[in-house]
Amino acid sequence: MIEARHLRVLRAVAATGSFSAAGRELGCTQPAVSQQMKALEASVGTPLLVRSGREMRLTQAGEALVRHAAGILAGLTAAEEEVAAIAGLRAGRVRLVSFPSGSSTLVPTALAALRAAHPGTRVSLEEAEPPQSVDKLRAGDCDIALAFRYEGAAVADEWDDLVVRPLLRDPLIALVPERHPLARSAAPAGSVAIGALAGEPWIAGCPRCRGQLVEVCEAAGFTPRIDFATDDYPAVVGLVGAGLGVAVLPQLAVESVRPRGVRMLTLEPSVRREVVALTLPDLAQVPAVAATLEQLARAAAR
Repeated sequence: MIEARHLRVLRAVAATGSFSAAGRELGCTQPAVSQQMKALEASVGTPLLVRSGREMRLTQAGEALVRHAAGILAGLTAAEEEVAAIAGLRAGRVRLVSFPSGSSTLVPTALAALRAAHPGTRVSLEEAEPPQSVDKLRAGDCDIALAFRYEGAAVADEWDDLVVRPLLRDPLIALVPERHPLARSAAPAGSVAIGALAGEPWIAGCPRCRGQLVEVCEAAGFTPRIDFATDDYPAVVGLVGAGLGVAVLPQLAVESVRPRGVRMLTLEPSVRREVVALTLPDLAQVPAVAATLEQLARAAAR
């Protein structure tokens, strides 16, 4: 295998015409130059230099190698400089996938802080709900996936192969029309038991949230009558505000819209989802990825 250090020595010998002169230029001894040239000739399997009087002359193979060495060493130098820039966060790219309510609440704060601290780091954003976002991470289509799972779900080991950065516990919030009897009669703290909504028409959210809603209601002894289902959180809030039903949404989703015509009530018993940032073990060591994870955690803490 040809090593870059051997190519640098070969170029010096070709330029100066002797091992001793090449050693002076490179800051090493004449025997060290001779040893490296022997190692290079052993690697390529043919002589590269012949002695002509007191000078060293390149063979045809040596000339070919010197000719290519310039481009190889220039490319290597450029690569070293680029890697150093990435390691020092003067450059770098992070591909982030997030679910919509995370994109509108946690992500903007985190990326603004990242840009202020490391302006050379570029982040691209794509939206996908878990488990699709997690599949993208495992397939190498992104570097960080913002995801969630509901507490108590039987999927404790679904992320065992990933680095999991916990961000926050996101409680579910009940939404009722502002003129609904429960909006006026709710406890002073603004809470409602899920069973009190048993006879109501429901507006359901994303498929995973929809499945969780059915599980929570069935645990309370009823099956919700879902009249409308939409992945669009503003649409859910709009339908509730129009008096067409009630809904349960994660708090992050409620914060991502401007609720109008609705009353927000704390759900009893409390149901929460765990919001996390996921990455692959090797990617967690990349400075730009680590910095993005840190800013996401700080945004969640706020």
